Order: sequence, then structure tokens, then C-alpha cells
Amino acid sequence: MLRNALLPLLLILLFGCTDRETSEPNSNADRVTGGFPFVLPDTLPDRPLSAALKRNYTAYPAPRPEENELYSQFKYTELKGFDYNGGDGTISRRDPSKVIFANGKYYVWYTHRHTPTPPQGAEKSTETIPSSDWDLADIWYATSEDGFTWTEQGVAVPRPPKPQVGWRSVTTTDILEWAGKYYLYYQGFMEASGKRGDDCPVAVSYADSPDGPWTAHGEVVIPNGAAGEWDQYSIHDPYPLVHDGKIYIYYKSDFGGEGKKLVRMHGLATADDPLGPFTKHPLNPVLNSGHETTLFPWKEGIAALVIKDGNEHFTVQYAEDGVNFEIAAITDLMPTAAGPFIPDAFTDTKDGRGITWGIAHLTNATTWAHNHAVLLRFDCDLSQDVHDPDMKNHNYYYKPDFYYQHGLTVKERERIEEANAALRGR
Repeated sequence: MLRNALLPLLLILLFGCTDRETSEPNSNADRVTGGFPFVLPDTLPDRPLSAALKRNYTAYPAPRPEENELYSQFKYTELKGFDYNGGDGTISRRDPSKVIFANGKYYVWYTHRHTPTPPQGAEKSTETIPSSDWDLADIWYATSEDGFTWTEQGVAVPRPPKPQVGWRSVTTTDILEWAGKYYLYYQGFMEASGKRGDDCPVAVSYADSPDGPWTAHGEVVIPNGAAGEWDQYSIHDPYPLVHDGKIYIYYKSDFGGEGKKLVRMHGLATADDPLGPFTKHPLNPVLNSGHETTLFPWKEGIAALVIKDGNEHFTVQYAEDGVNFEIAAITDLMPTAAGPFIPDAFTDTKDGRGITWGIAHLTNATTWAHNHAVLLRFDCDLSQDVHDPDMKNHNYYYKPDFYYQHGLTVKERERIEEANAALRGR
């Protein structure tokens, strides 16, 4: 009798468990009817997936690069209007700011060096001989009506007298427009680059017009970190945007440990006033890769070009909160030190429209003996408003010379010859 009474209960438990198992979203129930479909689904398919295939739908805005608004190729154009003294290394222009549009024309600011010689290294540097390409530099600016041909307007922020912040060099500037005024943030060197790393806190100058005159604030606005912290020696590439009603300044620092190659990561400092005080974010670094800082409003949040250096180099990343970035696209030939044209950089938009062009630089434009950088234009389609299929191409073709330029070093050839000789001697 007890056995007969238990039988219905056992049947209920058995079929109840079966129903629960088949209703789980990751089960192999009737929804799997053969191999993965030939037509790539537009949305996450309801079937078991490998980690890579699942990531194709969950980690990127679209399963195909050509439909991903944060994927783009980058194309480059030589700029007109800049003289480099025949490429002899005595004139350099590098690290352009964001491009803005004001007074009926485009504006860009940049590091400008004009010295008697090319860079000679820290030990040979003097009051007139630069140690590096950005040593003994001032901040200049240029204007353009079309973004291709530029008219150099001269110095915007000169080096101040010693011992003021930046007396040795003022470099790597970027622009902020806030409450009808303009602010240039930049690195202020107090000694030749290379003598003690690149120790250079952030300074700022302000003006009522993008044409100046610029007044130096005269104080450090983002100091280096405390001893032992990741940014204790350098705050590089200050890059201001307006987000959530605040001034967001992203920056880069070099760190990594004694005897090891430096790593470069990005941090964030925020303020309610352009002159500070700035508060560094407790989650810094907020980007684990990248060299120079290049970011722009995108939809509700902030997108970043993670240009080189680190595990996640050559990626476009996105953070809705401007802090917790995730990879949204992987690309190639990204612009170095990109300063894009961002019409909504300072509007505190909740629907960032993206970017389509800007100014970048190329370093070592000739040889290391004549080391200098040149400015150039880049174009892309990282925009909600432009849909350029050619910019979305991801099947690259390069001529043989492009690959041969990335040849082996003498040391690498010697290593290979030694390995070959060892094999022959066996």
C-alpha cells in the first residue's frame, strides 16, 4: 500500500524536473535543429553557442563590423600650410588638440618646437638644444576654412619665465569651452624631458576668445599622484570633455615597475570649475591600454580610441558612465595623438553623435637624426549621422612594400642565424 501511494508522487517529481530542465534558456531542447544557420542572425540566436560566437553578439554593438557604428577604417591626408624647414628636424608640430569651430572657421592647437638642432637627448640638452621632440616647445595654433589647408596663427601659450610651471616646455594641449570662455590644458615641464622621466603636472590658461590673449592660471590643476601611486611621476595628455554636468579630464600616465618596460593607462579627474579643484576617480586607471588620449561623447556615454600600447590597443571602447569602458570594436591603422572635430564635446549631450575627422601626428617623419613630427588629417566613420560603406571595410590589402617596412632588426637576424647554425651543427 505504501509503495502504491508513493508512485504518483514520484511521477510528479520526475516530470516536474524534466519540465524545468527543458525550460532553461541554455538547454539543448527542441530549439537546436542542426548546424549554425548559413544566414548570420542579426540578434543573439536562441541556441547553444561557443564563447567566441556568443561574444560576437554580446560584446559588440552589431555582429558584423560593417554594421557596427563604433567600427571604422581611418584614412589620411597631407595637410597644406605647414612648413617643416625641409624636414631637418628643427621644426616639429605634434599632439594636436581637439578641433573646434568658431568665428566661421576651424581651430586647432598643438605643440610647436623650433630649435637650432633636432633633439639630442637629455645629456646633451641645453637651454637651446632640445632633449626630445617635445622639449623647448610652445603651444601654437592654426585656423582653416575646410580642414585641409591651414593658416598658422603663431604662438598661443608661450613658455613662462623660470621657475613658473612650464618654463622648460609647454606641450600636449587640449581645449575646453565652458560658460563662454576657453581653456587650454597642457603639460608644464620644469626640466628637460628624460632627465627624470617626463615629470610634468597639468597647467591651464584661459581666454575670452579662441584667438586669445591667453592668461596663465599659474598653478598646477591636476597634480601627480602620491609616492607609490600609478601616476606619481606624470600626468600626460589632459583631454577635457563635458559630461553629466561636470568637466571630465582624461589623462595618461606611465608606470610599471623597476627594470620593466613602462605600461601606459588612462585616468580620469573631474571638477565643477575649469580651474579646479579636480578629483581623481577612485577607479583609476579607467582604461588599461592606449597611448595618447582621444575620446568623444557617444550616445549616453563616452567612447575612446585606444590607439596603441597595452593588451587592448587598436580598439574602440565605450562606457555609458564614462568610467567602465568595454571593447566595442577592433580596428587597425588608428591615428596617433588624434584630435577629432567634436561638435558636441562641450554640450553635455545625452546623445553624442560621434566623429568623422580630425588632426593627428606622425613622429620621426624623416630619420631619428632629424627627428620631428608632422600634422596630418584623418577621416573615419564613427558617427550616427554618416554612413560610409568604404570606411566600414574590414578586408585590408597592402602592397608588399608596406610589409617590408616592418622588417627584422639586425639583432633579430643574428638570432635567427645563430639558431640556423645550431641546427646545422647537430
